[in-house]
Amino acid sequence: MTTSLTNHRLPQRQGPLPHHGAGNAVGPARADGGGPESLRLAPQAEGLLQIHTAPYRGSVAPVFSQALRAAGLGSQVLVSQFLKGGAEQGVAGSLWLCGRLQWLRPATPHCLTGPASSDAEALEAVRQVWAYSRQRLEQGDLNLLVLDELGLAIELGYLAANEVTATLARRPAHLDVIVTGPAMPPALMALADQVTHLRR
Repeated sequence: MTTSLTNHRLPQRQGPLPHHGAGNAVGPARADGGGPESLRLAPQAEGLLQIHTAPYRGSVAPVFSQALRAAGLGSQVLVSQFLKGGAEQGVAGSLWLCGRLQWLRPATPHCLTGPASSDAEALEAVRQVWAYSRQRLEQGDLNLLVLDELGLAIELGYLAANEVTATLARRPAHLDVIVTGPAMPPALMALADQVTHLRR
């Protein structure tokens, strides 16, 4: 069962709407309702920041299915799992599916459950995943970014909450971001356009 809370974000603009010339003109409407002087509203790309949270680990499966479908339909997708080890991927060994979905995990031999202070190598591996994810977000070449157990990585001390929230706050307007996992910092929840609580 899912329940969703939606908070609509209004696009922020600086100054008047731009004039795009004939064919996309914004100006006084003609009496006949046609021609380049008629008012036309162009769709604005606006991605959402969605949070899928649950009281248990492993809630990424339905989101992963959504990401795979999006890649199959032509979207550029990155799925970053911050605490799921075992495959020893790392950035250099990340997997590609459908030619457009990059699946990234930290270069660790096991899943991470303890605090970051207990394993320096795991800390560095998680931070490499975040650094790469942040770089791809800032490049603006993705359509969908999935950040699995990002909140738990913050809670366990692998990542700094203020850096993560600041990065997500300046994401490109067209980019959809889905954050999954059992722990979500309040600042991250406050950024969300939609919050979905999953129950068993």
